[in-house]
Amino acid sequence: MPNGHGSFWLHSVPDPRGPRPALGEDLDADVVIVGAGLSGLWTAYWHARRAPGSRIVVLEQERVGYGASGRNGGWLSGKTVGQRRRLLAAGHSAAEALAMERRVFDAVREVPEIFERAGKDVDAVRGGWMQIARSESELARMREYVRAERAWGLGEEDITLLSAQEAAGRVNVPGIRGAAYSPHAVRLHPAKLMYALAELCEEAGVRIFEQSRAEEIAPGMCRTAGGSVRAPVTVLATEGYTAALPGRRRELLPMLSSMVVTDPLSPDQWERIGWEAAECMSGAQHMYFYAQRTADGRIAMGGRGKPYRWGSALDEDGALDPRTVEQLCRTLQDLFPQVRLSFAHSWCGVLGVTRDWSPFIDVQAQHGGTRLVRLGGYAGQGVTAAYLAARTAADLIAGEDTELTRSTWVRPLPRRWEPEPLRWAGANAIYKLYRMADHAERGRGGTATSSFALLGHKLAGRS
Repeated sequence: MPNGHGSFWLHSVPDPRGPRPALGEDLDADVVIVGAGLSGLWTAYWHARRAPGSRIVVLEQERVGYGASGRNGGWLSGKTVGQRRRLLAAGHSAAEALAMERRVFDAVREVPEIFERAGKDVDAVRGGWMQIARSESELARMREYVRAERAWGLGEEDITLLSAQEAAGRVNVPGIRGAAYSPHAVRLHPAKLMYALAELCEEAGVRIFEQSRAEEIAPGMCRTAGGSVRAPVTVLATEGYTAALPGRRRELLPMLSSMVVTDPLSPDQWERIGWEAAECMSGAQHMYFYAQRTADGRIAMGGRGKPYRWGSALDEDGALDPRTVEQLCRTLQDLFPQVRLSFAHSWCGVLGVTRDWSPFIDVQAQHGGTRLVRLGGYAGQGVTAAYLAARTAADLIAGEDTELTRSTWVRPLPRRWEPEPLRWAGANAIYKLYRMADHAERGRGGTATSSFALLGHKLAGRS
């Protein structure tokens, strides 16, 4: 089974315009963007729409979609991005926070429509998302989750609790007790999305250079091994890879998310599983998993595995350690014991997590009237959040006063993560506690959440 090499998604379809040349000259531009992932390319897309003819240059150290944007679970999800109490801390009202969450719902609708209008197929299916419970404690958490979402201001049309029979009627997971369900999610193919987005950008005049690592980022200038770009606006759209930039190791924690994908299942196997609406599916246990039914009849599933490497080290071309591969395969087979699964590929990606687990978009004035725009910290909800954050960034670059520029996401980068060894010890302790919590809850039964999980939430700053 192939392990790493970017991801299954990136290898399953070719980039129709790749490979692109590296930067080999000195250029002047209006905006230079570092990173050709979702954040960078959506920023380029929206700025090009706002300012037709603007000179926009994107620098990518590998290739389009090489990072988490081309390795994720393919969820365009309306789930809450970040922690509400953290985003309210800057003085925003609950109504303003709820309005931004409804903009996330809008984004789930808007993104597929953009590609449909352009005639580009990204394997989009509007099946919603469901978070399944397989124990009494998980079901109790789902009940409380739905209750809290309703109290916050979401309606029954936004989120509801499914009975065991209703949940099993959607996806036949033996032992399912119920599920939370929301229609606000779209299943898609991450690489097809990235390649289509890059095409839309280039059709609008954006220049994308691959194999062009930004070795120096200074006010008004980015330099690579082959050239430089001078621009009054620099956008840092590096998300989980921000830790590799000089002086930025502790800004965003590079959290690893690991995935496996099966070989295509037979029609008989799918009849035993169901999953006809291709809902984005996840679990309610503390060691979170997420999955999708792909357009070609596979199951792709992800989880945390080994979530963090010492010194904010990044992945090695997406390669996973054998133990994590084994754990993921076992977890997926355990979900569907009624069929025998074979596996086709494993990989991991790096997502960016701020110290308060919430997104940010900010603009810093720099020397000579130049500006630095930073965005990220989506903590696993980046397929949707990057679209909205980038649209916000484009408004900020244009100097416009909009609902988005006044939103809860527009705020300074939160405080930095702790230095090593505290960062490594804390990040890994959190997930050790979550594993212990799942084990404890399975062993004792009952509806109460394990104290191990509560301690993990507190250590993470999520309680």
